Amino acid sequence: MSNTLEQAVIAITGAGSGIGKALAMQAASHNMRIALSDIALDKLEVTCGELKLQYPECQVMINKLDVTDKDAFSNWANDINTHFGEINIIINNAGVALSSSVSSMNYEDFEWLMDINFWGVVYGSKAFLPFIENAQWGHIINISSLFGLISTPNTSAYNASKFAVRGFTESLRIEMAITHPNIAVSCVHPGGIKTNIANASRDGGDKVGKAGRMSREESRRDFNERLAKTTPEQAAQIIFDGIAKKKARILVGSDAKMLDLIQRFLPTRYQSIVKKILG
Repeated sequence: MSNTLEQAVIAITGAGSGIGKALAMQAASHNMRIALSDIALDKLEVTCGELKLQYPECQVMINKLDVTDKDAFSNWANDINTHFGEINIIINNAGVALSSSVSSMNYEDFEWLMDINFWGVVYGSKAFLPFIENAQWGHIINISSLFGLISTPNTSAYNASKFAVRGFTESLRIEMAITHPNIAVSCVHPGGIKTNIANASRDGGDKVGKAGRMSREESRRDFNERLAKTTPEQAAQIIFDGIAKKKARILVGSDAKMLDLIQRFLPTRYQSIVKKILG
C-alpha cells in the first residue's frame, strides 16, 4: 500500500478535527503529499503542527475553505494542482449534524445541513474530477454515514443528506468504471465515531420518542458514551484499508456492519425495531 501511495497527492476536507485529522495523519504515515482544508483555520493549523512534529519531512499545504462555496472549492483544487503538479485523491469528509423532528425543523437549518453535507460533496467531487482524470490514477472518497443506510427519528435532514451522498457516489462510481477505469470511487459509512460532531450539531427543534425526553446535554452524552464506539484513528485506518482495496462501500465500525446487514435482510421491518428502541 505504501508503495502505491508514496508521494501521491491527497486532499482532505474537514481536516481540523475528528476523522479528517486522523486521515491526514494516516496520509502522512504513507509519505503522501497532503492538502488540507477546514472552515476553522485555527484547528487546521493545529493539525498541520502535529503533522510536522510527527512527520517533519511531510509536504503539506493548508487552506481555510467553506465547502458550500463552489467557486472557493474550484480555486482550492486549482491551487493544489499548481502547487503539487497533480492530484490523485480527494476525500470529501466535512460534515455537520442536525437533531429535530420533521414537524419542528425549520427550512433554514435543513438547507444549512444540505449545503454542507450534500452540496459540499458534489462541489468537491466536481472540482477535483478534471485533475484526477488527468492523473495516472485516482480515487474519490465521499463520506456518507451509517445514516446513509438506515433512518432513525429526529435525523431526517441528516438521513436525507447522507442517503443523497450515497446515491451520488454510487452513480459516479459506475460512470468512472465506464469512462475512467483507473479512477476508483468509494462511499464511506461510519457508525458511531468519537468525534465532536454530536457536540457541534444543531438542535433544530422538538424531538420525538426517547430523544424528546432528554435534554440536549443528555442526548449528546448518550451518543458519546453509548453509541460512539470507534475512534477517529481506527476509522481512518479502516478507510485507508478500503482505499488500498478500492472498495466501493467502506463500512466503519461493528455497528455499521451489523446495521448494514439488518437493513439488507429487513429493508423495511428494521424501522419497527428502531421504533421499539427509540420510541
